[in-house]
Amino acid sequence: MALASRLLSRSTRQLCAGQVVLRPEHAIPVRSFAKGAAAPTALKGDQVLKDIFYEVKNKLETAIGVLRKEKITIDPEDPAAVSEYAKVMNSVRQKANLLSESQIIKFNIEVETHEIPDARTYLLKLKEMRVKRGLLDEQGIEDLQMAALDKVEKELKKPLMRNDKKGIALLTAEFDKINQKLGIRKEDLPKYEEQLELKIAKAQLEELKKDALEAMETQKKREEFKDEEMPSVKSLDIRNFI
Repeated sequence: MALASRLLSRSTRQLCAGQVVLRPEHAIPVRSFAKGAAAPTALKGDQVLKDIFYEVKNKLETAIGVLRKEKITIDPEDPAAVSEYAKVMNSVRQKANLLSESQIIKFNIEVETHEIPDARTYLLKLKEMRVKRGLLDEQGIEDLQMAALDKVEKELKKPLMRNDKKGIALLTAEFDKINQKLGIRKEDLPKYEEQLELKIAKAQLEELKKDALEAMETQKKREEFKDEEMPSVKSLDIRNFI
């Protein structure tokens, strides 16, 4: 039961954690931090907390309802298992009205970078956020972007600020050259988003596998399970414990 609790907690936490506070009715819009912006409408604290509690409860119940029906194979090295896991998580998001991983990333970028004044710090923050999410820069795009920034700043003879329209236009042109060189096209964005969802699904399955192995090792140390052979992680079925 402890093992199932950890796996279920991980699965639902990956979906629900932070989602409610990202909802427009609960969040302070980024634009409210701008100079001269009107103050956000005040809400009574108790009512806000109550609304958040019930929304989290409803979303969690919806997520568990889907997980009771769908089989998740904890095998991050199996592309089919990763694809199926991504489909299950997408089904939960749709039924529970949760943001997609791409939408969450976009929101987080806006929140964490809106006060950054210069292009270099902005790019470094994006790299930091990518690393935290366990995503790989397989094509080395970040190095190419920093090289492009070096070129533009050398031409400008000063650090590039994000409010420098001329400088940003120069950098955007350099980025367009990088995209063209790598074969990245705007019309292929839906495909890239799908690839991103699969990468995130694999990273989440790796976390589930890690949790499962740690839980089994802990259980194996208990006297009553000392002589029992632990099952393989991929054979576990969370539905049996919900």
